[in-house]
Amino acid sequence: MDELGDRVDVTTLAVALISVGGTLGGTLGGAVLSQRASRAEAAEQNARADRDREQERSEQALHAKRGLYAHLNTAARAYRVAAQDAVRAAERGESVDPAALDAAKDAWGEQYSQAQMALAKEVLQVASKLNRALGVGYSVVKQLPSTPDGSYARANTWFSGPLSDGVHLLRFTLRHDLGVEVEPHFEQMRTQKLAALDSARSNLERLLAAERAPRRRT
Repeated sequence: MDELGDRVDVTTLAVALISVGGTLGGTLGGAVLSQRASRAEAAEQNARADRDREQERSEQALHAKRGLYAHLNTAARAYRVAAQDAVRAAERGESVDPAALDAAKDAWGEQYSQAQMALAKEVLQVASKLNRALGVGYSVVKQLPSTPDGSYARANTWFSGPLSDGVHLLRFTLRHDLGVEVEPHFEQMRTQKLAALDSARSNLERLLAAERAPRRRT
């Protein structure tokens, strides 16, 4: 009878130990799973925070880019208009105040200098060609008092034709780069218009140089 009781006690103890072990194992297993879930949640939160910060940086960069492009476009247009206004005023025999043109020239120069550090290669090429064309336009205005008859018509043609096209090309290029106005054949169009602007600028530079030459010899 004692032997049977001993076996029962051992069995009861074994069952109790197994039960306790199962409970402990379940508790420990649950704790491990809970820790893993917590780590996974923390990792997801960190990843989400990284994505939010990256999106914020991208939005800030895009905002800054739009601001730069807007100021560059505005400065180019203002410079061309100021030069054209000076030509028309001189043609009417009115006195021309150089301050407005010089201020527009300086404003463009400042924006262009800033843009050189941030523009993509394709955009910078357009801005660079336009910068040279605007510079020639400035020379046209300054040489008007000493140029021969017909110089006003030539100047007006330059500012309302090739230079106006160049300013429009810059605007279109900026919008294309921002994804606002996408042209499927943009590269072909950009190349053609740049070549036309460069050719017109070179021709005008040669004419201005030829007109300055006699004055240098006298």
